[in-house]
Amino acid sequence: DGRRPIASINFVTAHDGFTLHDLVSYNEKHNDANGEGNRDGESHNRSWNCGVEGETEDADVIVLRERQKRNFLATLLLSQGVPMIAHGDELGRTQRGNNNVYCQDNEISWVDWDDARNHDVQTSFIASLTALRADHPIFRRRRFFTGQEVNGSPMPDIAWLRRDGDPMTEPDWTADEPGAVTVFLNGHGIPESNALGEPITDDSFLLLFNAAPEPADFTLPDQAYGQMWETVVDTADPLLADDRGSLKAQQQLTVPAHTLLALRCRY
Repeated sequence: DGRRPIASINFVTAHDGFTLHDLVSYNEKHNDANGEGNRDGESHNRSWNCGVEGETEDADVIVLRERQKRNFLATLLLSQGVPMIAHGDELGRTQRGNNNVYCQDNEISWVDWDDARNHDVQTSFIASLTALRADHPIFRRRRFFTGQEVNGSPMPDIAWLRRDGDPMTEPDWTADEPGAVTVFLNGHGIPESNALGEPITDDSFLLLFNAAPEPADFTLPDQAYGQMWETVVDTADPLLADDRGSLKAQQQLTVPAHTLLALRCRY
């Protein structure tokens, strides 16, 4: 209908429903405090508590929940369109499982600013993501991808790849393997010009998604996509503390369970 990516307002959570923290901490709504017998609010929340309902001191569950939050945020901020982050989600704001706080003008719905210092890793991660998005027009295209070659580039503007680095086929989309896919974003396939009328070009990126509960081996695509890659986002290592060096075309790497990687093409 002629609309462009900017017409899409993308979000994981909003003012109604679970906060991001609660989305990964509760399977069920807990709205008893509203005085309606827990009947109000949406019951189908598409959430996963990572193994324990509500708050926990289990370190493994906490680590997984924080990673899942980063997975949601990275997917949001590396997508085309306009990202919207609900207030407090960057600070782990919780409504204690209440997904309908219209009547709660109290600690249930407020932001706990005293707790903000406990979320420095997440806020730093979000800051790095927003900077990456601002620096690279490939994440802010003014036109949708076509999957076709553009601007004389021999590669399509976007490609969906299997874990072995080959393009996805029709049967692959209905295969039983859950959530293991690589997305190629072609920085030389942006059919747009800047304010001076000059063609917009950018680095190319690979986004590797492993939604499975166990690590998965991925093979980077061949040199036609790029010869050398560097990791710029790792939801399992949000501060990129591990020195992993460059990755070569067709190199194999293991992506941890429930992890998103973003690789930037160096050349």
